[in-house]
Amino acid sequence: MKKFEVVLTKSYIVRIKAEDKKKAREYSELFTGDIQDISSIDNRRKFNFKIEDIVCKLNEVFEVQEELT
Repeated sequence: MKKFEVVLTKSYIVRIKAEDKKKAREYSELFTGDIQDISSIDNRRKFNFKIEDIVCKLNEVFEVQEELT
């Protein structure tokens, strides 16, 4: 099999409850992984937020290069 390096970008819609817009933005960036909530119970209690839903809206490849061995 051939081996490839793929440049991929993904965009999500995150529904989050937080104290304000700034914190919603910060926590969405900080506590999300590949379409999952990676925050801990302690994070949610300490920073007072809850990520309710994450939906992938864009999944697009920009470049593919074959790796030569």
